[in-house]
Amino acid sequence: MKMNWKKFGLVGSFLAGFTAIYAQTFTWISSTEDNVWQEAKTKLQASTQNTPLLSADGTEPIQVFKKWGTCFNELGWDALNMLPLKEQQTVLDNLFAPDGELRFSMGRIPMNANDYARDWYSCDEVPGDFQLKYFNIDRDKTTLIPYIRRAQKVNPDLSFWASPWSPPSWMKINHYYSVKSKPEVNQLPAEAVIALYEGATNFDKRYYPKQEAVNDYFIQDPRYLQTYADYFCKFVSAYKEEGIAISRLMFQNEPWAYSIYPACAWLPEGIIRFNVEYFAPTLKKQHPDVQLYLGTINTNRIEIVEKILSDPRMKDAVAGIGVQWWGGGILPEIRKKYPNYKYMQTESQCGSGTFDWKAAEKTFQLINHYLGNGCEEYTFWNAILCDEGKSTWGWKQNALIRVDSSKGTATYTPEYYAVKHFSNKVVSGSSVLAFREQDDDNNLAAMVFFTPENRYLVVAGNFDDEPRQLTVQLGNKYLDVTLQAHSFNTFTTK
Repeated sequence: MKMNWKKFGLVGSFLAGFTAIYAQTFTWISSTEDNVWQEAKTKLQASTQNTPLLSADGTEPIQVFKKWGTCFNELGWDALNMLPLKEQQTVLDNLFAPDGELRFSMGRIPMNANDYARDWYSCDEVPGDFQLKYFNIDRDKTTLIPYIRRAQKVNPDLSFWASPWSPPSWMKINHYYSVKSKPEVNQLPAEAVIALYEGATNFDKRYYPKQEAVNDYFIQDPRYLQTYADYFCKFVSAYKEEGIAISRLMFQNEPWAYSIYPACAWLPEGIIRFNVEYFAPTLKKQHPDVQLYLGTINTNRIEIVEKILSDPRMKDAVAGIGVQWWGGGILPEIRKKYPNYKYMQTESQCGSGTFDWKAAEKTFQLINHYLGNGCEEYTFWNAILCDEGKSTWGWKQNALIRVDSSKGTATYTPEYYAVKHFSNKVVSGSSVLAFREQDDDNNLAAMVFFTPENRYLVVAGNFDDEPRQLTVQLGNKYLDVTLQAHSFNTFTTK
């Protein structure tokens, strides 16, 4: 009888995968505030008396995860350079090395200044320069690009996406980088804010923003709209000349954040007009290899987002949707109604400079929420800051790594370990099979993955003041363990 070796090989591969799936012993990595990244062993059980929190058999993935990443900010670069060179390299290795601790493989680049820049700047602050003769990235060559190049040396395969916090000030109706006025942090006259609401009273504290803008802050004139589309393309070209290939763009960071730092308010009509009529066709013509995503969505006013997405032209203009902050609340509903888009989380919430375990638990829950609701990629905000994590505009925020500027030392914060419990083991190509969020009746959050090596991976957090039982059914076996109070946990066969 002639043996079908090809078929036999496939069966052998399946059996090898099946054996891996039902491996009896898991490595259990746990972290608490006083004792991080501790390893032990635990075995799967054939039966249990407990009701499983989650069940998975490896056949129905929610989505396949692709990348972890962070944003390259000027104040992060400054903080990194407060460390000795050897410690700088250790930090970069831990963040970006393919075999490092966090394994980030994606970087976000701010186009023009963001709220963690040293101060306001853009690539062209010459009013009326519709030909963009004065466009340049000279500022970036002294800050962001050296930062990115250091990361590229650690991981040459880093990918990049970009978005602006504010257009050049001359392209906006208030001719200023911010939307709101605050005398101690910016020089925008208070009367310049009148155009934002024009006396409207649509205030509702259940939503973000609590009050909607009534004007686009980007000038809705064809010359400005086309010039801005060209501006994005020149930015991509300029970075490409520096050896940094931007593969994705989004038109605006948080178009519903009316802030005292760089920002721009947009209405649905303006968002559709710019993305559909100017940005998408210009990008397709000048950089057809660069993806356009709609983002970053930061409002939970679902009717606004649906007004944008319901325009039939949007599906041809954008390939995906980027979501952050309040936008995460409507992610499940939006994804259910618009399943054909790709989804990514674009900015993890930043906290308030506490650098504590409570903030880490919030980050852990956010990762669980976004991945469980279909985001293929996850972008963290500041990977590294110094001292109180204070921005130029006065906001104290958290970071994964905290530098003491007086001592030149780095501390890996609780949030660093919240992230590590996911990113160190959830590699590109891992399928999300099942997840459970913390709710009023249960202080556990958990997620089951299926790795490219055909192995189960479980990540779980206990946010209770007491130890809690976790039971997860994996095929016909059970992970049955007691999680320490306020702990992060990863269970892996690798």
